[in-house]
Amino acid sequence: LNIVVHKGDKVAFVGPNDLVKTTLFQILMNEAQADSGVFKWGFSTSRAYYPRDNTAFFNSDLSVLDWLRQYSKNTEQEFIRAFLGRMLFSGEESLKPVNVLSGGEKARCMLARMMVTQPNVLILDEPTNHLDLESITSLNRGLERFRGTILFSSHDHQLVQTVANRIIEITPKGYIDRSHSTFDEYLANEQITEQRHKLYPAHAV
Repeated sequence: LNIVVHKGDKVAFVGPNDLVKTTLFQILMNEAQADSGVFKWGFSTSRAYYPRDNTAFFNSDLSVLDWLRQYSKNTEQEFIRAFLGRMLFSGEESLKPVNVLSGGEKARCMLARMMVTQPNVLILDEPTNHLDLESITSLNRGLERFRGTILFSSHDHQLVQTVANRIIEITPKGYIDRSHSTFDEYLANEQITEQRHKLYPAHAV
């Protein structure tokens, strides 16, 4: 990949190989080492990462409230509860130990963790996994309203369609980078369709 991401870009990384996208995000967050190449973040960027596997974050008996508090500069209870409320945790739910949460509840905790750090760059690896419809809708609206930069992967067509303003498709033989385009526009573009046929095995497109 040889790309420049600009402020306000909401980039959906699509393509059949999920491992490639996960590895890319891990490299960008310094959680994996690249075999070659370099990348550089802008001086004023602050980043939050939603990994595909969040297991390591929940090996604790902290309550949801105290778990989120440890990631926030503002530790006042009302402030923390406000972020939990946006992710549909209210009342007694915020007092549950995090090590007994369901997959969907853990996913919502991770999204609350991203919000409470107030970053200007979000990196999300399949954020709708384990979420119910109500949570997906809430996430979708939040990402649409977010004024910073987003790099994300998702198999949720609606999320990609409504959030992304740039599509980067990673294929077996290269990549396609299309700005100022919704996902549906990208898929309907005849020129891009020709490119995709060249970059995939004959049976794959």
